[in-house]
Formats: sequence, C-alpha cells, structure tokens
Amino acid sequence: MKMDVIQTPRSNESPLLSAKNLCAWYGAAQVLLDVNLQVQRGEVVALMGRNGAGKSTTLKSLIGMQDKRKGQVTFMGRDISTMPSHQAARMGLGFVPEDRRIFTDLTVMENLEVGRQVPRHWPDGTPAPVWTVEKLFILFPNLAEMPDRLGGRMSGGEQQMLTVARSLMGNPYVVLLDEPSEGVAPVIVEQMAQMILQLKSQGVSILLSEQNMHFAQLVADRAYVLEKGQIRYEGTMADLVADEALRRNYLSV
Repeated sequence: MKMDVIQTPRSNESPLLSAKNLCAWYGAAQVLLDVNLQVQRGEVVALMGRNGAGKSTTLKSLIGMQDKRKGQVTFMGRDISTMPSHQAARMGLGFVPEDRRIFTDLTVMENLEVGRQVPRHWPDGTPAPVWTVEKLFILFPNLAEMPDRLGGRMSGGEQQMLTVARSLMGNPYVVLLDEPSEGVAPVIVEQMAQMILQLKSQGVSILLSEQNMHFAQLVADRAYVLEKGQIRYEGTMADLVADEALRRNYLSV
C-alpha cells in the first residue's frame, strides 16, 4: 500500500477541538494525568501508545462518555467540559468507538438513517462537508453492495465501515476514531486509510487513537504519544517516525 503522507501546516486559527489538563479516573485509579492536545481544521492527528496507555479513555473523555473526568474541553469555541455526549454529537463532534456499537438488528440503510443530522456551516458561514448515503456509498463501495443486510450479518471490517459511515451521516466537524485498523483485514485497513485521506481533503478533522505505526504514518499530520496517561511526545508524524529511541521507549511492545 503506497500513499503520500499529506502534511498540513499549523494554522493560526483557533483549534476546532482542544483539551487542557484533562484528567480521568476509573474508580479510584487515575488513568489520564493533565492531557493537553488540540486538533486544527482539516488536520489528522494520531494519538498513539501501547495498550492501556489511555488512548480510548482520552477519546471518551473528550466527547463526554467518561463518567469521572475533569479539565477543560473546548469544541468549536464552546466549553463542552461538562456536556453530555449526545449534546456534543449534536454540535458536530463525531465518535467511532473501537467496539463499533452498530445496531445488529437494523439494516445498513437503517443504521445510516439513525445517524443523520442537518447540514452544518463553519463559523464564517461557509458550508461544512455534507454527507449523504450516495456519497458514503462511493466512499465505502462495500456498503453499497449490501444496503439491506442486517448489521449482525456483516463481517468485522464491514461493521467498522458502517460505524464510520453512520458517524459521517451526522456531518461532523471533527471525528474521534478509536483504533480503526484494529482487528480488520489488510484490504479494509487500506480502505480506511484512503477514507481518512478523503475526509481530510474535504476539510474534516480527525483525531484517531492508533497503535499501528505504518497506518498512522500514512494518514496523520501530527501525533501525540501517551504513556501511562501522560503525553510524552507532541510533534509531526514525520519526526516521530524518525525518532527510533522515542518509538522504542513508548510504542514498542
């Protein structure tokens, strides 16, 4: 699989999504310690780390699905630190969980309709990307071949595509994508990478948690590396790839 890595210059605009001193707990155990990150418009950012580093918890904390959290989360210029997840989703913050959570007793078309939201605009009044079933079927041709198939009768890779497509039906400004390459066939991984690059080209921002360095290198402009709930690296994806010592210390199994 060969793709050019597209590097987006850092913008002087305010980030679409940012977190400041984000902390989270499971019971008495603190799993995030003062995480600071941001995502600019049209940028793909990889949140990397080993299993248990806190990647999924970070995404859940950003969208309000983590019960015990503190710190400031700002999205589209609004403080959403205490906002429930469904309200953040209505504002245009999309979330694709690692466990997919499709409706297994609904068809592909019905799953997509569940996620539909109205078209959106950027703060300057220009239209934000609008997704329709027709556009999504071009992006995910596998789904176009099975519009009436029940979610429970789809393969893991097909369910992953459906989960992403359902999130896009909400016309999000930013998509939180949890482990998109985990447990799917190489051909699906390639399609997911192409999909991310297409979304980026249309101005959608993506924060993805990922362990697969090759996959992240294909799609990401910048990266954060988490280790035991703390950010250990923030910089370009190219610099992370070039730093063997950092990768060995925080990413090697």
